[in-house]
Amino acid sequence: MTIKSSVEIITEWDIVAARQLGRDEAKALGFGTVDQARITTAISELARNIYLYARIGVIVIEKVETDTEKKIIVIATDQGPGIKDVRKVMEEGYSTSGGLGAGLPGVNRLMDSMIIQSVIGEGTTIRAEKWLR
Repeated sequence: MTIKSSVEIITEWDIVAARQLGRDEAKALGFGTVDQARITTAISELARNIYLYARIGVIVIEKVETDTEKKIIVIATDQGPGIKDVRKVMEEGYSTSGGLGAGLPGVNRLMDSMIIQSVIGEGTTIRAEKWLR
């Protein structure tokens, strides 16, 4: 069974709403407090990137529960400018906004898998998964 929920990211408050949704869904699926914190931190980074770089987008949370697996999937989608060099943004310390450059590399570390698809002038979709062990 897969259950999907989403939050449109338009304002900074939407980042908070996406975090809370992710925490609630992770808790309902059975993730412990440490993994709940990892998931909400990853969601916060993805939502903040939408807000800062694309201005508008959506965070989709999918709760997947079958006989053989339980996982949460976070999909961040926008129609922003796209990422010119995906490899570069995955380098620790690289930042286009003057921040610490821990955003996407941090998401990659916090989650079990992450895939980035980006087209210049069309937008970006990032899919990150965390599996319940």
